[in-house]
Amino acid sequence: MTTTKQTQHQVLDPSLLGRPVHLLHIFAAQLRDDLTQSMRLNMNRRYWGGFQVDDVAFTRLEGNEIRSRWLSFAAPAGQIAFALERKVLLSVLNFRYGSGAKADTAAVDENTVRVTATEERLAVVLGQQLAGTLAGRIELNLPAGDKPAGEAADNEFKPGPGSHPPKGSWVITVTVADVASGATGQFWFALDKQLMTSVLRGLLRDRDAGKKAKAAAPLAQRLQVGLIGRLASKEVSLGALYDLQVGDVIPISLARADVLLEESRLFTAAVTEHKGKLCLTSFEDAE
Repeated sequence: MTTTKQTQHQVLDPSLLGRPVHLLHIFAAQLRDDLTQSMRLNMNRRYWGGFQVDDVAFTRLEGNEIRSRWLSFAAPAGQIAFALERKVLLSVLNFRYGSGAKADTAAVDENTVRVTATEERLAVVLGQQLAGTLAGRIELNLPAGDKPAGEAADNEFKPGPGSHPPKGSWVITVTVADVASGATGQFWFALDKQLMTSVLRGLLRDRDAGKKAKAAAPLAQRLQVGLIGRLASKEVSLGALYDLQVGDVIPISLARADVLLEESRLFTAAVTEHKGKLCLTSFEDAE
């Protein structure tokens, strides 16, 4: 008996020919880093403190496979549709207002939890927060001449009623995991044609820049290191430390500052003021 193996080949979309869709994984990796950083901010940690971003990926919608309720966020730059798995939303709700990190996403039975106004408001807050992070990444990748000329407030994404995106829409699927339980969930962004064009334009800029790149600069010019400036230090007794109160002043003398690479003292520098900022100048090798 002979068996034949059928192979499914990807169907090319003529509208995408010549566009850098093969580079979308680069944007996905950038967005993953942005979302991870955003969730760690103090203002966002109260919602996302129990989660981490596992994966970000682009797909095309084939139909109505995403059953979650869609919200819409619009700005002059374009429109972002947003949907969030309810189990993730309930877990965020528990973390923010309930049992915190002890909430187990896997134990949430969506069918037994009544939808509340607080839950609906939280979905809008999270959607606006996450859509803003996505919009910021799109704008950051654009060439300078293509970026909006208006103030940032003019490009704020404002919530509105949403509907399931049409078939063929580009969707960004973000997979998040509950740190405590390991349970995973997802939320989605669907981009309109205007924003998707901006995403691809940003990637096209990187591709063209790579073609026109000149010879790489020497390693010493490309290698970046972080320096720490230690302006002053003072030793006090433990008793004096415990006696400190709000409003007390610790007298110090501001001499030359130490410049450190990790824990190694490389230079000393003079401390000066320039346009309201403290600056280091007159570097000398440390003995």
